[in-house]
Amino acid sequence: MATVKLTKVIEKMKLENLTPDIDIEKIRIHEPDINRPALQIAGYYEYFDAARIQIIGYVEYSYMENALDAEQQREAFEKLLDYPIPAIVFCRNLKPNDLFIEIARQKGRPIFLTNEATSAFTAEIIRWLNEQLAPMMTVHGVLVDVYGQGVLITGESGIGKSEAALELIKRGHRLVSDDAVELRKISDEILMGTAPDITKHLIELRGIGIVDVKALYGASSVKDYQQIDLVIHLEDWDKDKDYDRLGLEDNFTEYLGVKVASHNIPIRPGRNLAVICESAAVNFRQKKMGYNAAEELYKRFQENLAKRGSDDEDEE
Repeated sequence: MATVKLTKVIEKMKLENLTPDIDIEKIRIHEPDINRPALQIAGYYEYFDAARIQIIGYVEYSYMENALDAEQQREAFEKLLDYPIPAIVFCRNLKPNDLFIEIARQKGRPIFLTNEATSAFTAEIIRWLNEQLAPMMTVHGVLVDVYGQGVLITGESGIGKSEAALELIKRGHRLVSDDAVELRKISDEILMGTAPDITKHLIELRGIGIVDVKALYGASSVKDYQQIDLVIHLEDWDKDKDYDRLGLEDNFTEYLGVKVASHNIPIRPGRNLAVICESAAVNFRQKKMGYNAAEELYKRFQENLAKRGSDDEDEE
């Protein structure tokens, strides 16, 4: 099961630690969702998920500070903080009172502060945690952003994936990852691709070695992550194999249960892989916008046959 360190959450969300004496190095987040414990502070704990990060907004803070006397506060805080909560975040720079911090320290529950609005902070941390905790796998290939479409180029080692990616970069497109691509299932229909930290912005070219794309071509030539829209699988040309020449039937490749449109491209000397990848990306984008060139050809063919039949009948 995927987890993320609490320290990474603090760094990403720029949180101020109000309980620095509590050891947080071993705390890990398992749940991508958060909870706003208004009902819990009021005394209702049915279906309370203590494994989530707890967010305190203006409503919860106002109730804690204004609706409870000192004795009720202690009782409510003791009960809430008895649960193994990984972290509590106060939004809008609403600092908890000394009693809350005292009990949190006794129970070992870390407290954090942010000046972000509650709704904005909640949306961002859920988005980021969903990305970090998503099911993940690593595939051998190259991921490039071509005209806004995430094109994953796969194939046997040495077939020319990296060379095709380099040519695409020179033509103004952006590299996400070379050799190894980490795929994360963000939702039932979305796969996001990133590069492992160790190979980020680097390309391996046989006979040359490692090339730093960002250093050579600038920051605009690389990208940290990209949704996977299209898979292009490169394979050696086989003269005895029938290849799709019209594209009437859609093909798919499945990763982590998500189907992604794919093309098998045969490779032979003289074929410009970069141009082929560009054309595939633009054609796929057209299909998403409602235009299919193969269907248009089929329509013209049918209209031509109907016209010929009509002309033959007129001649008779």
